[in-house]
Order: sequence, then structure tokens, then C-alpha cells
Amino acid sequence: MSKVVYIKLARSAPNSGPFTIYDNLGNLLATNVSMQELIGGVAYPVSNDAERVMIESKGRCKFTKSIPIDDQNISIIDFANTKYTQTFTGCTWRHLKNPQIYNTYYGETKPYIIEYPFAYKYYDEILQNVKDYTKVYQYLPDEYGVFDDNRKIQLDDAWFNKAVLYNDQQSSGTLELVAKPMNNLKEYMKYPMYNAESKTITYTKSDNFYQYNTFWSLVKNKKELLFTKSCESLSIDKIVNQSNMDYGKRSYRKEPLRAKDLKIRHTLDNRSDIHLVSQFITVPTQISFK
Repeated sequence: MSKVVYIKLARSAPNSGPFTIYDNLGNLLATNVSMQELIGGVAYPVSNDAERVMIESKGRCKFTKSIPIDDQNISIIDFANTKYTQTFTGCTWRHLKNPQIYNTYYGETKPYIIEYPFAYKYYDEILQNVKDYTKVYQYLPDEYGVFDDNRKIQLDDAWFNKAVLYNDQQSSGTLELVAKPMNNLKEYMKYPMYNAESKTITYTKSDNFYQYNTFWSLVKNKKELLFTKSCESLSIDKIVNQSNMDYGKRSYRKEPLRAKDLKIRHTLDNRSDIHLVSQFITVPTQISFK
């Protein structure tokens, strides 16, 4: 025999869910239930022997609620009139528990972004390449899980994985950065790779400098936006306006980055097991006379 349990969400944080629902006997009732579905109300058949319903949030802030199945029935009118109230709650996140991870929060890798501004003097200047002095450390595990500054190695094949070079009218678009294949000319000749919303180029490390070039302005229309706001996080101040970027080969239209100012934006968002210690950056240029 079974009975029907009605569930309606009355209070939660704005980005809760999706949810997994099961009973205390371990029977799965539903998966990937959205917050909007629970606000509207859902119903599931459960065993007569079930005494509790478990609601587990699978989102960034994970939690589980155990709710007893009340034998006292609520009226349909009261159920329908139950209003949803938005609350702002947070999860406790303890930092530095694991010395091997850095830009990981609530189990997800978050972008580490650093942006450098440059201003030139009287003449416009053309950017030739980028040389960045950043130390990349990887920490080895400790049997006690305690941070030890001595248990680290410095890497040569890991660095930022994205870059954007821009001024007020020009932008390189999203540059995907990968380490140059060593002693493999066949693999090296595959670059640059022209993707739908990025261009993949290689970087090298020489004399402790990370270096790259192979960039030019990809802006289609200077009267349109170069960047837009991110709807994902308020911590991200801008994202590339991909609709205004041309990631084709542009064989005869490779416009160099030329202006009286320049900004270089480096991002690491594909891993969290390395520690980047940025020292300084140089941008060799040449004066552009007109």
C-alpha cells in the first residue's frame, strides 16, 4: 500500500536546488527537481511504512532536510495559500583545509583573474608580445593535511589558461593559452586554432618569463560593445562580447593593438591545484608614427 505526500517549498535561498527527494527507507522519489517546481508544489506516492521525506539540495550550497510525514492532513486551501519567502542563508566554508587547492569554493573551480593597465606617452604604441614573470607552485600532499611551505615544486608547463588584451576600441577576444609542444613540430604547427568563441595560441617559458604573441584586434564594429556584464557572478566585472568578435583567420585584416593605453587580463579557470604568484609583467612595444 502507498500514500501520497504533497511537498511545497515555503522558504529558501534564491539559488537553491536542484533537489533530490527520497524517503527514510531509501526509496528515490525524484531527482533534479527545480526550486520553481517545489514552490508550485509537487506530489509523490510513498510507502505506508515511510515516516520521513528527505530533501537534498545538489547546488553549490549543499544541505539535506529531513521532514516527518505528518498524519494530520492539511487542507487543500491552506496548501494552495502557502506563500514562498526568499531568505538569504549561507554555507560555512572553511579555507585552507586542503593546501593543494586554491581557487576552489563549494566544490567548484572559480576563476582567478588579474588585470594589468598600461599607459604610454605622447605617441601611440604597437604591442609586440607579452612577457609575464609569474611563479607557478604546486604543493605536494602532507600526511597530516597541514600546510607546509617547503612541500612545493615550481612548474614550467602550467600558467594562466586565458587572456584578453584590449584598449577602448580594440580587443584580442578570448585567447586560450596552452604550453608550446616541445620537440614536436607537427603538434606545434596546429596553432593558432580558430574556435567559435576563442583563439588558441601557445606560450613558452624562457628565462623564467612566460611569453606569448600571435594576437591582433578581432573587433567587428568599433561602435558596438567590447564587453558585457556577467549574469553569473557579481565578482566578474566583464566578459567578452563574443557577438562583436571575428575569430576567423583574417588573412589580410590583422589589425595590431595600437593605442595610447592597454589592458591585459589573465585568467585561470580550468584548474585549482596550482598557486600563481604574480611578480610583474612587461609588454614590449614600438612607437607608431603617423
